[in-house]
Amino acid sequence: MSETMSKFTLISHHLCPYVQRAVISLTEKAVTFERIDVDLSNKPDWFKAISPLGKTPALKVGEHAIFESAVILEYLEETQPHPLHPGDPLTRAEHRSWIEFGSSVLNDIWGLYSAPDAAGFGGKAKALACKFAQLEQQLLDGPHFDGPRFSLVDAAFGPVFRYFDVFDRIGDFGVLAEKPKVNAWRTVLAARPSVQNAVARDYERRLWVFLEARKSYMSLLMRGNGGPIPGNGH
Repeated sequence: MSETMSKFTLISHHLCPYVQRAVISLTEKAVTFERIDVDLSNKPDWFKAISPLGKTPALKVGEHAIFESAVILEYLEETQPHPLHPGDPLTRAEHRSWIEFGSSVLNDIWGLYSAPDAAGFGGKAKALACKFAQLEQQLLDGPHFDGPRFSLVDAAFGPVFRYFDVFDRIGDFGVLAEKPKVNAWRTVLAARPSVQNAVARDYERRLWVFLEARKSYMSLLMRGNGGPIPGNGH
């Protein structure tokens, strides 16, 4: 069986932003795949065998398995139709750099919702605001990161902005304030079917429950905010 005809199985976690990157890429490339969610707090042995780092996503291609989202994205670029990377090698390298920048933003988002006190929370909010200010300077005329064409950088930032759909229900942290290009990009990505369908319909509810249970400063801010609409996550 050829690589393009092999069965793809994506090993997933319902909240993982790196899984969402892989789902968006697979969807944009019109690749048929099965998705299996695992409980990362109680990892099954079969998952540990195919993901030695114990993280999602992992992608099974027939009897083979690859792990780490960056590796999965590059494999899909090499083997599947509808490329999401630009053709020019230098521009492609620049895009890979901004995808890594997106991973740094996700690390700061983790720091924001995990911060134990107001000082730590404020520091992470300020760090995020600075990163999005850098993006504001990088973005051109849109609607996507590099103009009219949807790319893997867009696939990387769709999951980033999805966090703010929930954060905005908690409070205004000033992270995206006065960044019109970033906010326009966020709106475009939120409307794209591949980004919308990268998570289950109850994603926002699940994320709310996850954040509320962390006993962090953000958890404190969440008290009395009601939370997302039960059931549909929107």
